[in-house]
Amino acid sequence: MTEVLVKDARALKHVQVREYVRSLCAGMSPGSPAPSERELVAQFGVARMTVRQAMDALVVEGLLERIPGKGTFVARPRRSTSSLTSYTEEMARRGMLAESITLLARREQAGPGVARALNVSEGDPVIHWKRLRRADGQPMCIEDAFLNEIILPGFLQSGMPTSLYEALDQRGLRPTWAEDSINADISSPEEAGHLEVEPGAPVLRHSRRALNGDKVVEVSRSAFRADRFTLWVQIGQDF
Repeated sequence: MTEVLVKDARALKHVQVREYVRSLCAGMSPGSPAPSERELVAQFGVARMTVRQAMDALVVEGLLERIPGKGTFVARPRRSTSSLTSYTEEMARRGMLAESITLLARREQAGPGVARALNVSEGDPVIHWKRLRRADGQPMCIEDAFLNEIILPGFLQSGMPTSLYEALDQRGLRPTWAEDSINADISSPEEAGHLEVEPGAPVLRHSRRALNGDKVVEVSRSAFRADRFTLWVQIGQDF
């Protein structure tokens, strides 16, 4: 019990530091230096790691930017870049009609990997939702999503939604940012059968850890048909 209380207190401190820095930055011009980690450690009486976590979150949001060898500064406004979209929204943006077929939807106990990714304890209840995603009537990907049931009570009983992100939005939990990774691989026999390709055909594996603020709401793994899906990413630097 003591360990849990300490962990919660540390999380609260992280939020306090983050929101304090956010409030300071609201009245500062782009390019202004942000408070130093040393100043924040002394002011809040917390570990440097807690301060670093708070500053990292603001960097990811785009409020702050780090310049190697110089420090951390209030970020300049960014150009519009790719937003965090659901599969349904992404297909609509490409002019395609999205469909989903549920292959599995059940309550499970979190294994070690899923527990770490969702920031829950091993054995905690999670929702495992596996779907075949189609576009214009053709298979596009297989997706395995894991959700924290503790923050989504009754999710399985309310009927599976067409769009996960719309359902999360209705609960005030739509992801605001995510950590994505993409790698090339070959399809397994099961994946090939669902995707209607030959076993061993190339696929793009997309892993996502989606968060609402600092709360992890979704962890997913998808295998996309490499002959049907192209990943588009906007990159660049503001001047």
